[in-house]
Amino acid sequence: MWCADQAGPFQTVPHPGRGWRPEGHPARIPHEYVRNGTAKVMTLLRPADGRVRLKGVTSCPSAVLHPWLKQELAAVLGGLPALPPTADRSRAAWERWQAGLKERITLPAELPPLRVLLVLDNLAGHRTPELVLWLFAHGVMPVYTPLGGSWLNMAESIQRILKGRALGGQEPTHPGQIIGWFEAVAARWNADPTPFEWGGRRAARRKRQRDRRHRVGGSGATTRRPVRKRNGYGQRN
Repeated sequence: MWCADQAGPFQTVPHPGRGWRPEGHPARIPHEYVRNGTAKVMTLLRPADGRVRLKGVTSCPSAVLHPWLKQELAAVLGGLPALPPTADRSRAAWERWQAGLKERITLPAELPPLRVLLVLDNLAGHRTPELVLWLFAHGVMPVYTPLGGSWLNMAESIQRILKGRALGGQEPTHPGQIIGWFEAVAARWNADPTPFEWGGRRAARRKRQRDRRHRVGGSGATTRRPVRKRNGYGQRN
């Protein structure tokens, strides 16, 4: 599974950030700046190992995003192990990812083996027939986040991390600096990436439920309230 997203625009303005400063002498950010354009970054994240593919641009229309996305996905597919001759080519492998959706994508009559799941925001540019048919032809199933549910895309997390490392406390003067900083930080991140695991609100609710339970020794049983212990004389503590 890979997650794709775009971040920005990032302006050529002073960006607040953390830093080591003597006590009583906070860092001062100038208020004078010149708006000299903006920059955006296109990201492709593999949560299983944390690797990210990133490219900085000054604008990100579909004419820029789609060629880059195809190029990166082609490289990803080229690095996957070859499928065995008996690989499952049934439509069920594709249709299971549309189960429960109110609006389903019409799948082509002929489909290759499913190779990659691609999580995307539900934008019009991501649903163009030309892009979707290219994804299907290469064994990539697009999985769109619902409206108002961009937080379901884990690429949002890596973008926030890279933004803090690239722009925190910096004062870029032109978009090229922003692009260079982002790409340098992404390269450093890939030298020792951190895998991403899904959390979200549902996981938080389940954790709160587990925290409210009390384990009982001897088995995997739990209770909703602690069991009071008795002392050696049969009296409760």
